[in-house]
Amino acid sequence: MADGRILTLWNEKSLNEEDGRILRTPCREVAIPFDKPSSRDIETLVAAFLERDDALGLAAPQIGMSRRIVVFRNKGFDDSSEWTKSEENYDVLINPRITQARGEKTVLSEGCLSCPEIRVDIGRFPEIKVRAVDRSGKKINKRYTDFLARVVQHEIDHLEGRLIVDYEGALYYPKKRQALFERLFSPES
Repeated sequence: MADGRILTLWNEKSLNEEDGRILRTPCREVAIPFDKPSSRDIETLVAAFLERDDALGLAAPQIGMSRRIVVFRNKGFDDSSEWTKSEENYDVLINPRITQARGEKTVLSEGCLSCPEIRVDIGRFPEIKVRAVDRSGKKINKRYTDFLARVVQHEIDHLEGRLIVDYEGALYYPKKRQALFERLFSPES
């Protein structure tokens, strides 16, 4: 399915049930060493991420691939002039696992390409350690802090089938879309 389209839980009028099913399904591990389909999936995700200027990160299920792969910016969050699409400016993690989380959770508002037009207040750890495999197939252990730790936790949530709307924080949406979001998030739905 990886056609570059970002899967979303809803569209202008209603829920996207098929997209939602894919986004909410926990992902499969990628075989190590990489076979040809796995290598192709990794490159497809990276290409989809690099095509976008509005993404801090992207997880494989967001483009329809049920694989444990994420890609995300590792700099340029506050100053977009720092962000270029060269390999040293983004990380690719295959089969990532958070092995340690430290500090008191910090609450910030998060958005998501798969949950368009909304933001949700979410508490995340300010420091994490992640064990994964890099794009070349090498085992790695990386430490992420502050906002970058938040981005990594958000992307790994996607691999587990968890989205920002699954958190209990305050939900923000544009007033012009109030009727749709009240219908989507009402207790009766």
